[in-house]
Amino acid sequence: MKITDLLTNETMILALQAKTKGEVIDELAEKLAEAGAVSDVEAFKQAIWAREKQSTTGVGDGIAIPHAKTAAVKRPAVAFGRSVEGIDYESLDGKPSHLFFMIAAPEGGEQTHLQALARLSSMLMDASFRAELENASSEEEIVRLFAEKESEQEAPRQAARAENGRKVLAVTACPTGIAHTYMAADALKAKAAEMGVTIKVETNGSDGVKNELTAKEIEEATAIIVAADKQVDMDRFDGKPVIQVPVARAIREPEKLIEQALRQDAPIYRASGAARGSVGAAKPRTGFYKHLMNGVSNMLPFVVGGGILIALSFTFGIKAFDPNDPSYHPFAKLLMDIGGGNAFALMVPVLAAFIAMSIADRPGFAPGMVGGFLAANGGAGFLGGLIAGFLAGYLVVGLRKLFSRLPQSLEGIKPVLLYPVFGIFLTGVIMMYVVIDPVKALNEGLKHWLSGMGTANLVLLGAVLGGMMAVDMGGPINKAAYTFGLAMIEAGNFAPHAAIMAGGMVPPLGLALATTFFKKKFTKAEREAGKTCYVMGASFITEGAIPFAAADPVRVIPSIIVGSAVAGALTMLFGIGLPAPHGGIFVIPIVKGSAWLYILAILIGSIVTALMVGLWKKEVKE
Repeated sequence: MKITDLLTNETMILALQAKTKGEVIDELAEKLAEAGAVSDVEAFKQAIWAREKQSTTGVGDGIAIPHAKTAAVKRPAVAFGRSVEGIDYESLDGKPSHLFFMIAAPEGGEQTHLQALARLSSMLMDASFRAELENASSEEEIVRLFAEKESEQEAPRQAARAENGRKVLAVTACPTGIAHTYMAADALKAKAAEMGVTIKVETNGSDGVKNELTAKEIEEATAIIVAADKQVDMDRFDGKPVIQVPVARAIREPEKLIEQALRQDAPIYRASGAARGSVGAAKPRTGFYKHLMNGVSNMLPFVVGGGILIALSFTFGIKAFDPNDPSYHPFAKLLMDIGGGNAFALMVPVLAAFIAMSIADRPGFAPGMVGGFLAANGGAGFLGGLIAGFLAGYLVVGLRKLFSRLPQSLEGIKPVLLYPVFGIFLTGVIMMYVVIDPVKALNEGLKHWLSGMGTANLVLLGAVLGGMMAVDMGGPINKAAYTFGLAMIEAGNFAPHAAIMAGGMVPPLGLALATTFFKKKFTKAEREAGKTCYVMGASFITEGAIPFAAADPVRVIPSIIVGSAVAGALTMLFGIGLPAPHGGIFVIPIVKGSAWLYILAILIGSIVTALMVGLWKKEVKE
């Protein structure tokens, strides 16, 4: 779809009568309604004003781009208005606006018109093109100017490369993802080309993430500029200088931001350690893994919060939440009702919902949630939830392709009617009649198989699960083991997760011990980081070991794998079970078996890691 498909003679006013911002919005909205693009003018204007309350769309340089995405729009369109005298539109530069582009986007519209609108934003960054629009004498001339500009932009472009190796990355995002996102991106790219700086800009627009930054690019970057007025994925920038500003700053001050990035004049961003795997987001996340991690990362707050509340209820007695048990305590029941009956019960539906949302965007969320709920209540557990998430996501992708053949007039009802109804129905039917019973049988079979394993096999399983927690410290292998442990808790087998938690605690604890007892083998900064590792290890945050592994992978990674495997094996040998899904040392008092033996297993594994690292590493000279 081209700009000239959206901006036509019928949607132009070359001499606006308006004298104020409100009158501009009224005049252009009425023009769109006259052209048949807007069905409800008042609802459309309300959406425009709602966007203006977030931040003005008067972007400066004489331009204003009011825009809205709403069901009141029947088809995508752009209205153009021009004022020779200029109108006070509360622009970012404080100057009057002369050129006005009102963008009308239908709710749930296809990505093609959003891409065209992104091109419009890009075109308006060209000062000579703006001057031509101001001097155009007719609607036909304006259409011709846009057609010529589009042809020019379609010609191959050579990306500017910096000879001195300076490289800056950026992310742009505005609340609606229509105009400011792309104007900020183009402003940064244009200024970087003038300065001879290599830049890559990721846009988080209404049509999704485009030009996504890779882990390698992030690693090599001098600094990252995040110009965003909405949430973007930040944990991948752990350890890098990050400049965080509103999206308007990138439009108005691209040179200042790039110079600041080149000086690395920005705080070092630290990913939150509260969500397991946050640092692991720096790894390439594409395809299956990207969708899986979107589900797991959004599920984990329910695991941690609900799991610790469950663990706290156990401190009153393992059955203290049961009114029929002699140890019954009302507060223990309250904790269990909140943590186990609600927060923990939402894990599988949330997992499935966010996997589906990663695949199919928001239309996939409801079918994924329902599919996960059916899996959880039907006994299919985590595996059923995983299947439900991917099933719902790809079903909605298929529905999008199928419904793309429907008339344009039905565009607005797709996200609110067609996708939810057909997505939920098809996901539910397949889950209930195809997926749940076989997966439930598989879960029961796995539970009986684990229960029937001999001691030697259990020790081997504990070693494997413990070692997996240390292989990538929050990455997909770590998450595979962790998710398996959660599934086993749900199935009533608590031994695997005890080994998993022990294996996850060892890497940071072992490295903390190494920095304490082998001080000459570490720099001052590493010794300081080692102190933090005591807390992170005790809290079951395996990612605390990542800085050490990144600095010396050949020595550190084998050492933490061996230590974690030893801890996992000893946990199985000692017959330890862990009914709580998270918590580190805070849940050790409620383990099934000897808490002291569990602590001993973790300590032995940590000492093994500390000795291997300490004896293997060479002394450093500071």
